[in-house]
Amino acid sequence: MSRTAILVSCAELPTGDGDDDAVVPALESLGFSVSWAAWDSGASFEDADAVILRATWDYPSRLSEFLSWCESVPALYNPAGVVRWNTDKSYLAELLDAGLAVVPTVLVSPGDTARFPSSDFVVKPSVGAGSRGAARFDGGADASSHVAALHAEGHTALIQPYQSSVDTDGELALVYLGGMYSHAFTKGAMLGSTMDDSGLYLSEKLAAASPPADAVALAEDVLDAASALLGILRAELLYARVDLVRGADGKPLLLELELTEPSLGFRQADPAAATRFASAVRQQLA
Repeated sequence: MSRTAILVSCAELPTGDGDDDAVVPALESLGFSVSWAAWDSGASFEDADAVILRATWDYPSRLSEFLSWCESVPALYNPAGVVRWNTDKSYLAELLDAGLAVVPTVLVSPGDTARFPSSDFVVKPSVGAGSRGAARFDGGADASSHVAALHAEGHTALIQPYQSSVDTDGELALVYLGGMYSHAFTKGAMLGSTMDDSGLYLSEKLAAASPPADAVALAEDVLDAASALLGILRAELLYARVDLVRGADGKPLLLELELTEPSLGFRQADPAAATRFASAVRQQLA
């Protein structure tokens, strides 16, 4: 039985950034007819069996419009409720409150006054992708102007202590498909990186990785806690990427949980990863 799958992108990257190239033949081998379409292209998404967010990286400046579109698509993966929760990094505070090991995060809403750490710190918008709008400051610095600029754009600002391990070890990204661990890769420090030609994200240095046990344990706890907050089963998440860094004590900390449109590192994964993704799509439809 033939099924249709639409991989969703944006006008600047109509067929993604190349990371999903292996996904297309993997889906086709499992009986899907596959096409790409930008979310705001006017394409017909209502009749597709699976509409899969992959490179919708222009949404931060058009969040309300994007969320309305998500809610209009019946077979969206991940679903609109997950997208609404995950596109605002305020979810980090919820996971902190749930007792997870998260990089300490302070939210500064428009109209509120920020207090800045005495050690190096990062200020970023609560809604953003590809590290756009994120800036690092020295301890004791006054970052009020950057916070004010984010507030002027309607963003809540996030203030986090800078994790120096990023300079040496980068970030560790663990990828889950259908709630099950698939593969992992490392990402080099992004602050100070150059912007991709699309202007939508900062270029990253990626490499395959074998995650240590403590990182896997935290990633599992994060997925369980997030699923509980969302009122869903882990298996209902077609994809998830758990980004971790090491704290000053050497223990892993959650930096971000990507459930909307993350690069999944297929170019750094084993060849079977794309087939695992396609199989997870079939699982969702079942």
